[in-house]
Amino acid sequence: MIDVNALATPIFELLASFGTGVLPTGGPSDALRDTSSVLDQIHRTGRDSINGMNAAWDGRAADAATAKALRVQTSAATISDRGNDMATVVNQAAAEVEKGQQDLTGIAQSFVNTAASMGPALGTPQGLTLIVGSAIDHLGQALTVVGRVHNELTTHTASMHDLTPPPPTPPPAGLPGPTPAVQQLASGVVTSAGQMMSTAMSAPRPSLQSQRKPGTTPGAPRPDTGSSGLPADGKGVRITLPDGSVVEAPNERAATAVRCAVGTVGTPYVWGGNSPGSGLDCSGLTKYAYGEAGVDLPRLAADQGNGATPVSPGDLMPGDLAIWDGHVAMVIGNGQFVEAGDPVQISSIRTENSGMDFYGFYRPTA
Repeated sequence: MIDVNALATPIFELLASFGTGVLPTGGPSDALRDTSSVLDQIHRTGRDSINGMNAAWDGRAADAATAKALRVQTSAATISDRGNDMATVVNQAAAEVEKGQQDLTGIAQSFVNTAASMGPALGTPQGLTLIVGSAIDHLGQALTVVGRVHNELTTHTASMHDLTPPPPTPPPAGLPGPTPAVQQLASGVVTSAGQMMSTAMSAPRPSLQSQRKPGTTPGAPRPDTGSSGLPADGKGVRITLPDGSVVEAPNERAATAVRCAVGTVGTPYVWGGNSPGSGLDCSGLTKYAYGEAGVDLPRLAADQGNGATPVSPGDLMPGDLAIWDGHVAMVIGNGQFVEAGDPVQISSIRTENSGMDFYGFYRPTA
């Protein structure tokens, strides 16, 4: 009589060593999502604190603090996105293992059922030939499942590797690199910056709207609703900046404008210039970049907020415009904007510009 158990042993050993793929509650996937949720809350708190800080503090020091705080915001958003993406990969990998385990269980049970159905015939030469052939066939099926899951896990491992943060990239020339002060600022922004700044001044500074000179108000912009400007599903368009940071534009038009504007870095300043080939001035740069995105902006800097939505500093997104009475720059994210100096360059976000009246930040694509 042939030992059926011996024939089935390789299949059951594969099954025993395979694992279930069932993730425990509070396991790595849940931990990643919980961490991302905390970071999202920090991002929201930081946004409100930046707005409070800008309502109570003005000048170059405030601009520097805002630019650094926005970089912290970008870091928090990036880490949160990576955490959620990693959790998704972990869940996908676990699902593949669980499916493989179920397939192996089915193969093992199929072989047992085949042997049981043969009954006394197992003791005959013909029965021996059939059961050995069945064992080989079932083992081949089991190995195919193992190979499939191995390939799928290799793909998921590569995805996880891609989500691993790259080594720091030096910032563009002229921009300060990360310092311990940035970390200190991050803590202050997300916990108490708004309160500190509101108590440091007995009254808030006048609104940006009240600072405009008579006759220079750009059109009649729609009121700021305080929304992020993202689509209903909360997903924007990701852009990788020259410094290696990943930011999220509210929509494809804004993302296209940012890519075009960044692509003109190094172009010489030419007054009245409106294309990279002939040189660019400040409003020529933003008009050109948005024109490539299918959005027509007025030619004069002071008019480019016409019909656009005002945006508070804590809600800035790539593609937003910083507008003065004689200058305009495009926010690209991570506390930076691109502007037509001589040449076109990336700079830290600011509201001071050679004594010009600052109109505010505007979103043409909202």
